[in-house]
Amino acid sequence: MITAIVLIKTSVDRIPEIAQDIAALDSVSEVFSVTGTYDLIAMVRVREHDDLAEVIPGRISKIPGVLGTDTHVAFRTYSQHDLEAAFAIGLDS
Repeated sequence: MITAIVLIKTSVDRIPEIAQDIAALDSVSEVFSVTGTYDLIAMVRVREHDDLAEVIPGRISKIPGVLGTDTHVAFRTYSQHDLEAAFAIGLDS
């Protein structure tokens, strides 16, 4: 699974509507409304690199009110949930 973090600039007056439209897309797992240079951050998860082109410029960028995107592809994913599950293997509660 390939994860991309998409930083999104939007029309400020439509942030909630745009966030909902992005969150409704199949490959988008979460959308965060944030402070700073960007208005939204979307987590996109796809099976193939080519699928990123379909989702990000093909769908996200075409949503009315999306002004621009900046995409970062993750090399690895680290999470507290994964660490806790690894340490719990073989332990009886």
